Amino acid sequence: MVQISEKELSALNDLLADEELLVKKFKMLAGHSQDPQIQAKFNEISEKHQGHFNALYSKLR
Repeated sequence: MVQISEKELSALNDLLADEELLVKKFKMLAGHSQDPQIQAKFNEISEKHQGHFNALYSKLR
């Protein structure tokens, strides 16, 4: 396993928190939208950020 520094770990933690917040925000926006096209776009963006979160998280294993 590759060792990461405290600084790198801190940066990963910050990025994970940012991506998690974006996922939640776009899901919330999709839930509040009345327009199906906008809902779909917000859900698409949320899924993209979930993918970013998953990719970053996989670096910690």
